[in-house]
Amino acid sequence: MASQRTRHEHTCMIAPGSTIGILGGGQLGRMLGAAAAQLGYRTLVLAPDEEAVAAQTASSFIRADYQNRIVLDDFAAACDVVTYEFENIELAPIDYLAEKLPVHPAPTALAIAQDRVNEKSFVGALGGRTARWARVANLAELEAALADIGTPAILKTLRLGYDGKGQVRITEPGAAAAAWSAIGKRPSLLEGFVPFTHEFSIILARRGDGAMVSYPPPWNEHRDGVLARSTVPAPVEIARQWSEAAVLAGRIADTLDYVGVLGCEFFVGPDGPVFNEMAPRVHNSGHWTIEGAVTSQFENHIRAICGLPLGDTGLTARGIVMDNLIGEQASEWLLALSEADSHLHLYGKSVRPGRKMGHVTRLVR
Repeated sequence: MASQRTRHEHTCMIAPGSTIGILGGGQLGRMLGAAAAQLGYRTLVLAPDEEAVAAQTASSFIRADYQNRIVLDDFAAACDVVTYEFENIELAPIDYLAEKLPVHPAPTALAIAQDRVNEKSFVGALGGRTARWARVANLAELEAALADIGTPAILKTLRLGYDGKGQVRITEPGAAAAAWSAIGKRPSLLEGFVPFTHEFSIILARRGDGAMVSYPPPWNEHRDGVLARSTVPAPVEIARQWSEAAVLAGRIADTLDYVGVLGCEFFVGPDGPVFNEMAPRVHNSGHWTIEGAVTSQFENHIRAICGLPLGDTGLTARGIVMDNLIGEQASEWLLALSEADSHLHLYGKSVRPGRKMGHVTRLVR
């Protein structure tokens, strides 16, 4: 395996038949595994989860903690390249693996995406438009930041927040103490309210040689902080800001020398696109690409990390609507299967309220 890997590193291409390591056991890993198998790759999933749905499509699975160096050594020896399907993983095991074999995206991208202050500073330095923000380390700093930024505002943990978790809305200055307690009195980011009409995302795939493709931006509608629906093509308000947002996303990827699929979330602001956050992985708002694009985001991620030609991102239908199935909504699977041009994806999870259980993509011919 080691000699094979050296040859691949020299040619910048990892051929079908090789093994792709995937850190993380969720549905993104599950769909990456399916895409890898289609292209003739084996996948080895490493995750500590008792219910690792990614293992259902993987060639093999290791259930273990990410910090176990013996496990990481065995994992690296069995793989030709490693990727990850979620960003809430500590940097130490990523750095350790990157010393042994190619890891994409690189640890640098993960370090920026994991810390909201790093992320906002990085994007601002590249010319991106962000909400007004301030780092706060205690209640006094929060009160001072609120006096400067104003309300309404959102207090977010610096790390480990997604799908609406790890954040509290502050509607008036007097609510500062309650918000500080609700966030766990941890160093946080205070973010000013952004007046916006729509939310959208730019999803791109980039190879190590700089070749890049991106998808038409979906209009993303959220419910209770969780993505509920993505629609393509997006309304004209988003279309007008598509180019500027795509340029910024491409600049982010080039600056990081990024390899793989990158998702960048934006608001349609009055003066142009407002950057919200980046995800150094395949993205929920890109699930529609499985049936709605010539090449899915999952296949293009595999192509990118293996140095293969990137696939066409054009649409396969006049319109595409992707609905997430949250919690008990997954029980409506029979209805989805009964609809023409409807494509059901269930992730094999046990049902919990608020949990992403699957999605349905509907094509409009």
